[in-house]
Amino acid sequence: MKDLLETIVKHLVEDVNSINITERIEENNTVILELTVANQDVGKVIGKQGKIAKAIRTVVKSAASYENKKVVVKIM
Repeated sequence: MKDLLETIVKHLVEDVNSINITERIEENNTVILELTVANQDVGKVIGKQGKIAKAIRTVVKSAASYENKKVVVKIM
């Protein structure tokens, strides 16, 4: 899931080198992906009214459902 998220975000931001994704696993087997990008790229990842962030979360959750995993994407 981490690779999928990185691939999506790479196409949205200008500063590709600032992308940082941290993966944690909670006690209930939920995977938490924490995404950090450069300050000037935060708006591009979130989008107007959070529409792009919602779309990113939907795609990642759909891909995770094929592997019977639960994934949460947090944009920091």
